[in-house]
Amino acid sequence: MDFSDIMRLIKDPQAIQAQAEQLRAKTMAIEVTGSSGGGLVRITLNGAFEMRACVIAPEIIDPSDASMLQDLVRAAFNDAASRIREELGREFSMGMGGMGLPPGFPGSGIA
Repeated sequence: MDFSDIMRLIKDPQAIQAQAEQLRAKTMAIEVTGSSGGGLVRITLNGAFEMRACVIAPEIIDPSDASMLQDLVRAAFNDAASRIREELGREFSMGMGGMGLPPGFPGSGIA
């Protein structure tokens, strides 16, 4: 997206809204899976960082060591979140001509 495209969008609020809706739909369609423990724990997130699935291999469930499982779930979630941030950055960058994620956008790292 070059400067003339940006100026055209500024002059046409409906175009901005349409592009924002399109970006939101793309974001919600993204799904990635993060894993830990060599794939024994897998978490799938969508582009809004909502957990869509959590798969835990039965062989790692040890009632006497819940902290290990908690660590693996946390690590898998963080892996998936990192992958979502990367994917969102790629999608947004392609759609906005190389500009990064806007502040406050999930995964931008800027509140």
